[in-house]
Amino acid sequence: MRSFNFMPAYHVEDISYDKANPVFDIYPDEDQEEVTEFVFDDQGKPTFVVNKSILKDIRGDKPFHYCAQIKDILDEEISNAKKDAWMLTVSISEPENGAALFIFGDSLFDSGNNNFINTTSRFRSNFYPYGESFFHHPTGRFSDGFIIPDFIAKHAGLPLIPPYLKPGKYEFMEGANFASAGSGAVNETHSGFVVDLKLQLRQFEQMEKQLKENFGQEMTEKILVRAVYLISIGSNDYISPFLANSTLFHSQSHEQYVAMVIGNLTSVIKGIYSKGGRKFGFVNLGPLGCFPLVRALAGTAGSCSKELNKLVKRHNGALKKALQKIGSELDEFKYSNFHIFDVLMENIDNPSKFGFKEGKQACCGSGPYRGRSSCGGKNGETEYELCADPSEYVFFDSGHPPERANQQYAELMWRGSARVTGPYNLEKLFKRT
Repeated sequence: MRSFNFMPAYHVEDISYDKANPVFDIYPDEDQEEVTEFVFDDQGKPTFVVNKSILKDIRGDKPFHYCAQIKDILDEEISNAKKDAWMLTVSISEPENGAALFIFGDSLFDSGNNNFINTTSRFRSNFYPYGESFFHHPTGRFSDGFIIPDFIAKHAGLPLIPPYLKPGKYEFMEGANFASAGSGAVNETHSGFVVDLKLQLRQFEQMEKQLKENFGQEMTEKILVRAVYLISIGSNDYISPFLANSTLFHSQSHEQYVAMVIGNLTSVIKGIYSKGGRKFGFVNLGPLGCFPLVRALAGTAGSCSKELNKLVKRHNGALKKALQKIGSELDEFKYSNFHIFDVLMENIDNPSKFGFKEGKQACCGSGPYRGRSSCGGKNGETEYELCADPSEYVFFDSGHPPERANQQYAELMWRGSARVTGPYNLEKLFKRT
């Protein structure tokens, strides 16, 4: 176990470099192919491996402004390369039936959108130790590495899908990620600090207009009807008022509140459908009452909250019925619903069965079960604990899985049986034309 006194780290926004000059783009693009034979890719940019080499050599305790040092490292890479290193390679992976991937939801799916909105550290993960296991720098993902949509994209033969709000020019032919950490189906959930689900739909509609401008009506319709739409939403709608002991649950029955959440989600599903969406992938809610941040509460004595889990089960049952109803009403509507509640509960109760060592305590955080949301100095906390190996834990921080668990969940979503993810798994949805 490692203990840390939090010190501010250099983040992307702290670094001054010319984005038009790829040599100084220190953080490698997330969708860059890991080509090991060449120094430069087909666009004249250093390959992923070279970028990682530069990052490793100069990402110590000084800011990244030593351009001469970067040049020296590049010169060494070039001199050590094979004679045919000047040849440019293009590695093209054909997506399943040309299907794009559009992603909506919360922190389980957010690949960095909250980096680009005015919010607090509570809803961001653009600091150490997030991203350390794979990217070796924070990307805005609430994990030590890849999240579920990253693995789904890989299965589908797609590159990593970029955050919609990330600055730059994107065609979005292969998809976009609209998810925002902390968001909910209820507009009031963390209002003013996140991009709620309804606003994510509006962003999707703006993107559709951009597609039409760039590729025309016919091509846009083809892209949207072939695409798969991933949605993970609802956790914050329940856990936020629960943790705050809000009067929200007292002003209406649990049944009424769940109906409101599901109603808002249904409205967004139909909004996507009206733009051509036909194939959807959903993740129902996990056992929120057993998350480290809930176990850490004084009133739980380290056990799961039966009240919160009961509410989650009510939501999951309502979601199942709502999807069946939508399927009976909308032509060609096909979906996959991943039952993460049961899977995650198994991981928590029997971690060794699935290759983990710890199921209840988080890898990163403080307090009981490391359930205080202090990972990386979040929420103004100056001290936190970090485990030696995140892959041994079911939870990376107080409420999010590590890369290893995300990979397992994505695998089940991709090719799991109907008992785990049904009525279709994502592999079948991507193959449908």
